[in-house]
Amino acid sequence: MSRPGELKLKHLFQPGQIGKFKTKNLVKYGACCVSNYNTRDGFITPRELARTRIIAGTGCGIITNQGAYPDPLGEGKSYFRQIALFDDKFIPQFETIAGYIHDNGGVAIQQILHAGRYGGIDLGYCIQPSVVPQTLPHFRPPRAVTKEQIKAIVAQHAEAAKRAIRAGFDGTEVTSFMGYLLANFNSGFTNQRTDEYGGSIANRGRFMRELIDGIKQATPEHPLVIRLNGAELMDRWGGNTEDDCFELMQQAVDCGVDMISVTVGWQEAPESSIGRDVAPGHWNYLSAKAKKLFPNTLITFGNRLPDPVMADQCIKDGVFDFWEVCRPLLADPELIHKAADDRLNEVRRCIGSLNCLSRLFRDLPYTCTMNPTLGHEVEPEYQVTPAAVKKKIMVIGAGPAGMEAAITARKRGHDVTVFEKSDRIGGNLLAYAGADLARPDDLFSVIRHYEVMAAKLGVEMKFNTEANAKFMRSILHQYDVCLVAAGARTDMKFYRNIEGAELLVDALDIGHGRVKPGSRIVMIGAGKIGLTLAESLTKAGHQVVLVEEEKRIAGDVMPSFKWRHSAWVEELEIRTLTSTHLVKVTAEGATVKNAKGEETFLPADTVVVSGPRLANHDLFNEFQWMIDELHGAGDAVIARGIDAAIHEGYRMGVRI
Repeated sequence: MSRPGELKLKHLFQPGQIGKFKTKNLVKYGACCVSNYNTRDGFITPRELARTRIIAGTGCGIITNQGAYPDPLGEGKSYFRQIALFDDKFIPQFETIAGYIHDNGGVAIQQILHAGRYGGIDLGYCIQPSVVPQTLPHFRPPRAVTKEQIKAIVAQHAEAAKRAIRAGFDGTEVTSFMGYLLANFNSGFTNQRTDEYGGSIANRGRFMRELIDGIKQATPEHPLVIRLNGAELMDRWGGNTEDDCFELMQQAVDCGVDMISVTVGWQEAPESSIGRDVAPGHWNYLSAKAKKLFPNTLITFGNRLPDPVMADQCIKDGVFDFWEVCRPLLADPELIHKAADDRLNEVRRCIGSLNCLSRLFRDLPYTCTMNPTLGHEVEPEYQVTPAAVKKKIMVIGAGPAGMEAAITARKRGHDVTVFEKSDRIGGNLLAYAGADLARPDDLFSVIRHYEVMAAKLGVEMKFNTEANAKFMRSILHQYDVCLVAAGARTDMKFYRNIEGAELLVDALDIGHGRVKPGSRIVMIGAGKIGLTLAESLTKAGHQVVLVEEEKRIAGDVMPSFKWRHSAWVEELEIRTLTSTHLVKVTAEGATVKNAKGEETFLPADTVVVSGPRLANHDLFNEFQWMIDELHGAGDAVIARGIDAAIHEGYRMGVRI
């Protein structure tokens, strides 16, 4: 019997087929990046197996396992803890993963990932078609591959594909995603060869054609998926245009691939392809073009397409055949099941913060801002289990940390009451989200999720109630536990010795709408709060000058998003003074001094300070002798960001 959401999203939930294998729906789990959960020599760990068991249960018709490098030397290895498939010794654990997928009714696809320009992580070099210097310093110096090496690489891919099939996988996938070896040969940016593998687009595609042929000959009864760029975003440096990309897709179609996964971008591209500054559906036109050009080849797509409703419509309209999902299922592994049950209002949306990539680019295991359990599935202490002792818990603050803790504790059977001084859920995220130039609705979705789940689970909310010592005494014996999640504030006392400090305005007062700024603004502090407000105020017509004491802006911004703020500051022509501090404020403006001791007067109607941020520690001291258990989470402990708030709130919720 169909579930209610399946009837609403009937195109997405219809059965499909790839090669000889039938799929229960038209959703493909995409191997968007490796996890870095495994051993340095390529073996799969229990941590990885626990994660893949969750992925296998996501409800997707096709499940793609993360990329394994195919060469024993490790030239194809892109991450320290990437899995390997260059030897039969690796097969047993792949058998386990294939079994997980089949047990959940999915078609199992194993991705083979040779990183090329971005590989050789354990070596002192990387390989690519030509010696094109790296533009990002953390990648290895390049060496050009010989024709003999090309033949060996093709053979290694074919052997890896055979091992995957022997391990029980139904098919394989090769990828050019983000500028790996396949893309290196296809692209004029990295392929500057003068032999038969370079020059014309037909020659640049030769490696791809040989790769497809090698794998298909090795595994003739099993489908092959190829991930190819619809847009490289590298054409200004000699890379492929969109027309070039589709000509390469035509070559792959002519070689008989079973499915094309349309992707976007390189790691070196100067613009975003999957961050929250890209609107959902922005890249759909690439998939639609591929489907129109290649009607007889399966097209799968999912770049910046997190919504099952949009995906259902795309399938109906012939934009693609399968919806390819990865990061939305990292954020909420129950997404497909919630869609099938018509519970989309309960989904934890991927907010495109790219915490996953930020950690990978620092050689760390990936995690997810929205999913505190990602990477910890193997650990019992991270699981929501019934509480041994039912307690009455009070949570101070309805921001992400407080709400995450409250909802998690309630799931475990505790009675939970949240006390919030404002009139709604959200805390300081409300101020930050409303000013976000990227995608405010993604950040507001976090708040909506907490509103829905608090109501569903019966978390009691006490709004317009400020917790203090006097208030605590009045309810002292009603609760067993107090969790302080009151966030952080701007440290206005930091400026108390500045002449005219009484004229300074708190950035949070601007963000929450408590103060209306003038037309000319000096923003002291170019961290994420100062930047976000400066950008939105500038776009609204204000004239803003940013003043930052450090040498660079965006010091507390997630690594994968720093460049975006820098780009916005440049695009909006926001004057920025770094290595500069505030020395005086008057009704006419602010005087600042740079590292050379030079003073500058900046005319302004409003001088705003966005930092330093100070954790709200006061309540810990006030409540210390008033309650049996006292805990803290999020910015109330140390001022940081939404990822730390959600993760700490969850950990407190499963622990109390």
